[in-house]
Amino acid sequence: MTTSRTAQGARARARIEVTAAIKDEARRQLAADGAAKLSLRAVARELGMVSSALYRYFPSRDDLLTALIMDAYDSLGERAEEAHRAVADAGPVRRWTAVCEAVREWALAHPHEYALIYGSPVPGYSAPETTVAAAARVGRVLIDILRDAHREPGMAEPPLPDELRPEAERIEAVLATDLPPAVTAALVAAWAQLYGLVGFELFGQFDRLVEEREVFFRHAAEGLARGVGLR
Repeated sequence: MTTSRTAQGARARARIEVTAAIKDEARRQLAADGAAKLSLRAVARELGMVSSALYRYFPSRDDLLTALIMDAYDSLGERAEEAHRAVADAGPVRRWTAVCEAVREWALAHPHEYALIYGSPVPGYSAPETTVAAAARVGRVLIDILRDAHREPGMAEPPLPDELRPEAERIEAVLATDLPPAVTAALVAAWAQLYGLVGFELFGQFDRLVEEREVFFRHAAEGLARGVGLR
């Protein structure tokens, strides 16, 4: 029995190691050629594996892409959560800004993974529902900040045009933030603007335009905080 358990443990460790090696090589190919050109056969060739052996780990390219996407979302989410914990006793604007800055720092350190999850869609690939929870981790941190602030006096509810109210109420029902619809609508807009700011810097749209990018980003993040009603 002990020998059987030892063998099973060794096989499990070997599978973990091979899976990690496959992902590492796939990330290298993403950096070199982009997600659209990711190939299981190419990954297998670089690792000295026959393609049929690699298929036992990832049955298709889409399965490998999904694993890389999940890893990227989880890594980004973990970084945002760590940044939030580090300033847990600060005011809401500081907490919000810390999370936004963590998103930017992670993206600059992992540009190809950021491009995988927030860049151009990969032709022929549709992310499965299993990616949703990981993708929402940063948003959930921002929602928690808003919930905490909303329990205290002094939060200014953003304006909400009458024609947008039905849509804002629908968004609130989908996200279940327990926040007023006006705040939820502003949050979604700020969430999109956050990734727009990061993407502009990462993909070169700020070149020859914005030089003091850290200061610029912090100012913009504080503006997003005010836009959702934080004070």
